Amino acid sequence: MDWGNVTAEDLIDALREVDWSSPPRPLSEFFSRFTVPRSSAKWNSRLKCNLYYYRTNYFIMITVILGLGFLRRPVAIIAALLTALSIAFLNDSFAGTFNEKVTRTVRQFSPHLAAKMRPPLTPVIRGRPSAKRAIYICGRPRWVFVLIFSCVSFILWYVSCGLLTVLWALAVGLLATILHASFRTPNLKARLNTFREEFRAVWRNYSEL
Repeated sequence: MDWGNVTAEDLIDALREVDWSSPPRPLSEFFSRFTVPRSSAKWNSRLKCNLYYYRTNYFIMITVILGLGFLRRPVAIIAALLTALSIAFLNDSFAGTFNEKVTRTVRQFSPHLAAKMRPPLTPVIRGRPSAKRAIYICGRPRWVFVLIFSCVSFILWYVSCGLLTVLWALAVGLLATILHASFRTPNLKARLNTFREEFRAVWRNYSEL
């Protein structure tokens, strides 16, 4: 895959739709080999490839940095967790998996309540869905939970007086992510993994026709 031809919008769409439930890459691989890119085009391609391949590692790293910045502020830690959860809900795979696990857990105690948490059926015309499949969480559109969690986390940030600290911690986390993605040399495993996930995405779209 030629990452140089991938736009930032395509990368964001891929990160939103790809499966985030996979475990992070081992630390021995994450800190394996670093080199300086030979050109701006090489740097651009490497940055996008590493952001996609090590997405789980970067997400955990940013969350840990945010947590370390608020060791003495429990309210801010809760705010950081809610912020991370609201961002994770933007990913289709995470939101779908979260909804399935919550519904399965609720079904063990109240099958009637679990039935109400099912997403509405999408109308089908000529064997195909009439509209793009929307993501639901506990029977409600995804954006409802994203909005609620974002508002609650913002209030907690304000109460804990940690807005300035979170900005610094977030800046450090993003800087560490960009530096690692810029100098970590993509290996053959990363390229093969990208091709395999591309094939799964194509096969999934084909099976939905």
